[in-house]
Amino acid sequence: MRVLRRGDAGPDVAEIRSILAGMDLLPPVTDTGDYDTFDVAVEHAVRAFQQRRGLITDGIVGPATFQALKGASYHLGSRPLSYTIAAPIQGDDVFTLQERLTELGFDAGRPDGYFGAQTERALKTFQRDMRLTPDGMCGPATIRELHRLSSPRARGGRPVFLREQEQVRQAGPRLRGKRIVIDPGHGGDDLGVVAGELREADIAWDLARRLEGRMKATGMEALISRGPNHSPTELERARFANDAGADLFLSLHSDSNPSPRAQGIASFHFGTGNGTTSTVGELLAGFIQREVAARTGMLDCRTHYKTWEIFTRTRCPAVRVEIGYLTNPDDARKLGDPAFRDIVAEGILIAVKRLYLLGEGDQPTGTFTFADVLAHELAKAE
Repeated sequence: MRVLRRGDAGPDVAEIRSILAGMDLLPPVTDTGDYDTFDVAVEHAVRAFQQRRGLITDGIVGPATFQALKGASYHLGSRPLSYTIAAPIQGDDVFTLQERLTELGFDAGRPDGYFGAQTERALKTFQRDMRLTPDGMCGPATIRELHRLSSPRARGGRPVFLREQEQVRQAGPRLRGKRIVIDPGHGGDDLGVVAGELREADIAWDLARRLEGRMKATGMEALISRGPNHSPTELERARFANDAGADLFLSLHSDSNPSPRAQGIASFHFGTGNGTTSTVGELLAGFIQREVAARTGMLDCRTHYKTWEIFTRTRCPAVRVEIGYLTNPDDARKLGDPAFRDIVAEGILIAVKRLYLLGEGDQPTGTFTFADVLAHELAKAE
């Protein structure tokens, strides 16, 4: 579909207005002649929806926002759900099904809103246990059983996230052998935020290389998701991490804001806001925030949960770090300094080490050094 913004008109706009009205973000549908017009009210409603979904809040309906809007128009039970290889069914109803199966103890994997093979296996197991026909089709009979078991007491845990925690515990405190995918944002023709001579894609690439060198020095397997002249999609970046069998995924970005006063570092991890969260991702995001803020003096803009595709489509814990605002003079000055980027790279490495230490032999935030990490790795090897 074409990108839609304020001033556009047509049947695509009418469809968007209808979806937004169904979510109570716009008044109900009327027969007025301007119902197919993208006006100020629609722009505000789109912004509210984007903010709710963790999308870029620009009031413009591009492919990502349109897909999210279409998915939001479905609720569990509004259509039959099943696994199709060619074009997987996607939507909020699939997301709800995945969360419900996971809560009941059936491993549907990380909830991502796409009906894939793992969701089908979990659904068939549920149907078998409920003495339903295990056909992998989520129809009326299956929906009734899911509703019948809707009591908050009917919880079996969230195995995909429990498994993440157990994998970190079993991996041990040493960094050697752990496989990390470093994902520098943008790249190629996509420069990201540009402020004077500073380009987000170049900063992210340089920081990724500095982090890669430090990680390899500890014995880690550090892989970079793109080359300097390539800009994969978020799905391609996630597939790279999945194909590599990554233990962690770290995405590096900088931010921008119309106000030059906006500044600081923020970290993001998978979470829905209703209790479903990647506990390891949340823990690592917190470590990164504290370490980098303590070492650089940057404003701590805290950690936040999101359902971005980079989180829903990666099978390992993933964190995205927004390191400074290139539209802020002080942040831009810092990010333009290679020595500052060294400090950031060391802070991120220390955060990863803290994750695997699990509180054993730890030191106060901001005091653990790269030399300490190397000494710890050498001592453990002996």
